[in-house]
Amino acid sequence: MTDRPLEGFRIGVTATRRAEEQIALLQRRGAEVEWAPALSVDPNRVDAAELRAATESVLAQKVDMFLATTGIGTRAWFDAAEAWGLLDRLLETLGRAEILARGPKSVGALRGRGLRELWAPASEEFDDVLEHLRGRDLTGKRIVVQEHGQSLSMVAHALRRQGAEVTTVTVYRVEAADDPEPMFRLVDQVADRRLDAVTFTSAPAVAALMEVAGSVGRREDVITAFQAEVVASCVGPVTAAAFEMWGVPTLFPERSRLVAMVKQLETELPSRRAGLTIELAGGHQLLLHGEDVLLDGLEVRLSPAPAAVLAALVANPGNVVSRRALLAQLPSGTAGSEHAVEMAVARLRSALGTKAVQTVVKRGYRLAVAQ
Repeated sequence: MTDRPLEGFRIGVTATRRAEEQIALLQRRGAEVEWAPALSVDPNRVDAAELRAATESVLAQKVDMFLATTGIGTRAWFDAAEAWGLLDRLLETLGRAEILARGPKSVGALRGRGLRELWAPASEEFDDVLEHLRGRDLTGKRIVVQEHGQSLSMVAHALRRQGAEVTTVTVYRVEAADDPEPMFRLVDQVADRRLDAVTFTSAPAVAALMEVAGSVGRREDVITAFQAEVVASCVGPVTAAAFEMWGVPTLFPERSRLVAMVKQLETELPSRRAGLTIELAGGHQLLLHGEDVLLDGLEVRLSPAPAAVLAALVANPGNVVSRRALLAQLPSGTAGSEHAVEMAVARLRSALGTKAVQTVVKRGYRLAVAQ
C-alpha cells in the first residue's frame, strides 16, 4: 500500500477534542481535510450547583443499581465530589450497588476510583445495557443513571415502566460550536457531494450536523449524499447509532479508536473508487462497481429495494444494520413497514444466496463476510 493512500480524497472532520491529532493522521496519508468543529472547544459544561444537588440526592438513600455511561462523565462526577468532600461517601454508596458500565472508558473511570462493574456489554452500546435489564423485575429498585452530554430521559422512563425508581445525574451538557460558520460550509460540501467522507467521534456531533443542515433547509440533501456517495465514518457503534434515525449507513471500526477509524478509511475510500470487492462466507466474491453487482464474476440484477438494502449492508460489511436504518434506505413509494425490509432482504438472498445475509435477532441484518 502507498504511504499516501488517501491522496486525492477530501475528508471533513467534525471533532473538537483531539482534532489536531486526527487531522494530522489524515493529512499524513495524503487527504485534504475540511475541519468544521461541531461542538464547543469546551463542550462539556458542568453546572456545579445542579450536579451537587443531584449528588446529595443520590447520597440520601440506598442505591441498588448504578449505570455508568461515559468515562469522561464518571470521572468528572467523581472529581467534583472529591472537591466538595463527598467522594468517600459517594464511592461507598455506589460500591454497595450493582454497577453496570456501557463500555471500557466508563469501566476505566470506575476502576480508577476502586469500583468494579458487575457487567458491561462487548458492543459498548447503551441499548445493550437496557436489553440486559429487560425482563427483570425492577420493582422498588433505586437506579442511578449517569447522563452523558444528551438527556437519557427516555431511558429513565423505560426503567420506571419496569418498576424502578430512577435518579438521573446530569454531569455535563454538550454545547454547539461557538462559531457555526465552518459547520454551515461543511453542510453545503456534503450536500453538494464535494467531500468523499466525514468523520464523527461523538453522537452529539451527528446531532449538531443534522440541526445545522435542517436550519438551512439542506437536511434531505445531506441524508441523500450520505446514502449515496459521501461516507459517514464513525469512531464506534455508539456514534454510528446516532445516524440510524436518519437512515444513514455508516462505517466504523471493530475497535472504537481514532487510529482504527483512519486506517479503515485508508482501505475503504480507495476501494470504493476502484470498485468494492467483498469476500463472502462460503468462498464467494461480491464485486460492486457503480450500479453493477457481480457475484463470482456473474452479473446480478437487483430491483431497487434489494439494491438499497445491499448498499446499506456493504457500507458496514459484517456489522449489523438495524431494520429501521434499512427501512429508511428503501426507495420512496415502498410500503413503510418492516415487512417491506423483510421482503427486500428475501429478494436479496434469492439473488446472492440464502446465507449471504444473516438475521441478527432483535437487532437487524448483516452481510455474511468471510472471517
